[in-house]
Amino acid sequence: MSTSDSIKFGIYVPQVSFTYADIIDRATVVEELGFDSLWFYDHLYSPGLPDLPSFEGWTLATYVLAQTSRLRVGHLVLCNNFRHPALLGKMATTLDVLSAGRLELGIGSGSVGHEHHQAGLPWGTLPERSDRLAESLEILTRMFTGEPTNFSGSHFEVADLPNLPPPVQSPRPPIHIGGIGPRRTMPIVARYADVWNIPTYGLRHWEASERVLTTECAAIGRDPATIRRSHEAVLVLTPDEASLEVARAKAERRYGGEGWGMDAGGYVGTPPMVVDRIGTLVDKGVTTFVFFTYDRADPRTLELFAQKVMPAFA
Repeated sequence: MSTSDSIKFGIYVPQVSFTYADIIDRATVVEELGFDSLWFYDHLYSPGLPDLPSFEGWTLATYVLAQTSRLRVGHLVLCNNFRHPALLGKMATTLDVLSAGRLELGIGSGSVGHEHHQAGLPWGTLPERSDRLAESLEILTRMFTGEPTNFSGSHFEVADLPNLPPPVQSPRPPIHIGGIGPRRTMPIVARYADVWNIPTYGLRHWEASERVLTTECAAIGRDPATIRRSHEAVLVLTPDEASLEVARAKAERRYGGEGWGMDAGGYVGTPPMVVDRIGTLVDKGVTTFVFFTYDRADPRTLELFAQKVMPAFA
């Protein structure tokens, strides 16, 4: 799969404490303003906030795709441990067909052990989870061809598994894999990803991971240019510098931890400042940007971005 030169913008909306009406309102605004995609998380509840309401990610994405016509929808990222790959492959193929090819498939090895233990789901060590993820991706990519799938691994086994109709997107729904781990994540990205998602916690050192990815691609004979680079980061956008400090303070209260990467790689400023920041990353090869806005996707901020930032990259 070759990459496009076009720059794409998406909005990440963690669905904690959002009503269904809130989510559809955000999706409608995001679509109407010309953003490319909308993203959710995949947890049984919001991590660290178990007392707050939170919709299940796949069901929510399915319903949002049914309520929109152009918007692409995905997760950053699906938890591989929640769904057997044979089932997930069928789910993803079905949703891709029903949405006329608007599914983005982000998947990872799992990030919150406690919710697995609470639900009685397998967890295991990082090497075990990484191996399960690699086997799942092998099954998924084979299923997306539309041919019967055969696979026998340490964790999963399928035999002559049909998957018809095949996905609408060719050769498959784009597979997003996030992370920066050099020993386990980057080899999986090199082998299976259509998009490498550089997550918030990896923004400080992502260029070192870029070099690892190039090496891993060379080892398997893949051109690293066939993998899009996606930056996931906090966006603090205000119309003028006078209002910036209040917005920055709000963002620091909500996304101030090192794991959110706001200081290391966030997008903070007025429209010209954010345009310059995005341009710097475009020059380094990033072509997809997925933003957590500091105000939980307030339509006013989305409109400001669409009017004052997006045209610079049309």
